[in-house]
Amino acid sequence: MSIHAHLSEEAQKRLAAQKRTSTISSIVVAIMVIVLIALVLGFFLIPNISKEVPAIVTYKSNSIDDDQVQEKKVQNQIQRKPSAPPNSQVKVIASTTPSQTSIPVPEVEVTSPVAEFGDGDDFGSGWGTAGDGLGGGGFASIPATMRKRCSKADRMARVQEMGGLPETEETVEKGLEWLKATQNADGSWGSNNKAAMTGFAILAYLGRCETPQSEKYGESCLKGIVWLVNLGMGNEGKLSQSLGNKSWPYEHSIATYAMCEATTFCKQLSINVPNLPEVTTKAVDFIIANQHENGGWGYSYDLSSKSHVDLSVTAWHIQALKAAMHTGIKFNGITTCKRDAIEYAERMQNSGHGGFGYSNPNSPAGKKEYFSMTGGGVLSLQMGGKENSSAVRNGVSYIMDNMKFDFKSENSDLYALYYEAQALMIRGGRDWQEFNDRIKGSLIPHQNADGSWPAPGDASHGTTQEPYRSCLCILTLEVYYRFLPGTAAN
Repeated sequence: MSIHAHLSEEAQKRLAAQKRTSTISSIVVAIMVIVLIALVLGFFLIPNISKEVPAIVTYKSNSIDDDQVQEKKVQNQIQRKPSAPPNSQVKVIASTTPSQTSIPVPEVEVTSPVAEFGDGDDFGSGWGTAGDGLGGGGFASIPATMRKRCSKADRMARVQEMGGLPETEETVEKGLEWLKATQNADGSWGSNNKAAMTGFAILAYLGRCETPQSEKYGESCLKGIVWLVNLGMGNEGKLSQSLGNKSWPYEHSIATYAMCEATTFCKQLSINVPNLPEVTTKAVDFIIANQHENGGWGYSYDLSSKSHVDLSVTAWHIQALKAAMHTGIKFNGITTCKRDAIEYAERMQNSGHGGFGYSNPNSPAGKKEYFSMTGGGVLSLQMGGKENSSAVRNGVSYIMDNMKFDFKSENSDLYALYYEAQALMIRGGRDWQEFNDRIKGSLIPHQNADGSWPAPGDASHGTTQEPYRSCLCILTLEVYYRFLPGTAAN
C-alpha cells in the first residue's frame, strides 16, 4: 500500500518561482565572480603587457621657473658636430685668473720695417718741439655704433652715403694687409716707440671691427694687444719702453687709447684676454693722477709750474679718457679730469681767427703759419659735449678758410688732416660735404703697391716713421664709418 502526497496548485507555483529566483541569483553571482576575477587579472597583468616610455625631464637650477618641467622629445635626427673655431679664436686666452706671467702668442717670422725719423723731436727725444706729435682717434662707442663698422655691407653703404670713393674700402684693406705683414714676431710694430706704433695698429684694426675674433686679422690683433698687456704688466701700467724720454706721454696716451678700445670690444664680444682690464685700469689711473694743474698734459708728466704742456699731448689724453669711459670700468676722478682737460683745450683757441694753438692760443705748431692743431682742438671739444658751441663753429670756420692739402707738396700734414677729418665728420652738413670734396681723393692714389704710404711732401711731425704715417692714412679713410655725423659722444 503506497502513500502519495499531492501539492496544491498554489504551492507548485510558489516552488517554481523559488527555482527561477535561485537560478537567476546563481547566474548573477557567477557573472560577478567572473568580472571580479577579470579585474584582478587586469590589475596585475596589463601593466606588464603595455608600458609607456617615461618622459625625460630636465630641471633648470637656480631659476625662477624651477617649478616648470620641460619635456624633451626624442628626435631621430643626426646632429652634426660644430666646426672648429677659426684659428684666431683659438688663440684668445680664456682665463679669469690674473697672472704676472707673460701671455704666450704664436710667433710669426716677419721682416722688421725700416723706421726713419724727422729732424725735429717727433718720435725722437721729444715729440712736439718742432711739430704736433701724433694724430687723433675718436672711435665710436661700441654698443651704439659698432654695427656700422662690423658689416662690410654697412661700411660700403656708409662710405657711399657720406661721399667717399668706391675704392676706399679696398684701400683700407690693403693697408691692413700691410700691417699684418710687417708686424714684429713679438706682436709689436715698428723698431722705436713700439708702444705708440702698436697702439696705432690696434686702433686701425679695431676701426674696421677687426677684433681678436676676426678670421683674417684676429691673430695679429690679439698679438698686438697681448704685447701691450705684457708691457703694462711689467711696468705698473706705464705703456712705454722709454720712460726716460720726455716724449713718452705720447706713447702712453696712444697705447692707453688702444687698450681702452680693445677692452670695450673684448667685453662686448666676451673675449677674455688675461690682465687686459687690469693694465687698462692702471694706465688710465696714471693719466688721471698725472694731469697738470692747468688741465693739460705735457712732457715727462712733469707737474711743475714750468713744465711744457701743449694741446698736441693733451688731445691724445682726452681721446684716451673718452675711450676709457666706454669700458665700463670705474675710474675715480675721471669726470673732473676730463672736464678740466676740455677747459684747457678751449683756452688754446685764438680769439681772433678761431684756430687752436699748440702751447698757447697764439702759437701755431711748427714753423708754419697754419694752426694745425685746430682739428685736434675742435675734436677735443666735441668729445667733451661742446659740439654745438661757438668755439667749435669758429674752429671749423678756420679750417674751412685756411686748410690746404696736397700729398706731394709742403701742404701735406697727415696729422692735421686726420684730426680735421674727424672733426668735420662729426660736424656734418655742408661743412663736411665741402671738406670731403677737397680731401676724399687725396690719399688713395698715393698708396704704395704693398699697402703702405710713402712719406708725404711735408715729412715733419714724425711722418717719416712707419707704421705711423700709414696708420694715419688708414684711420683717416675709416672715418666714414667710425663716426656718425653730429654725434661726438658716439
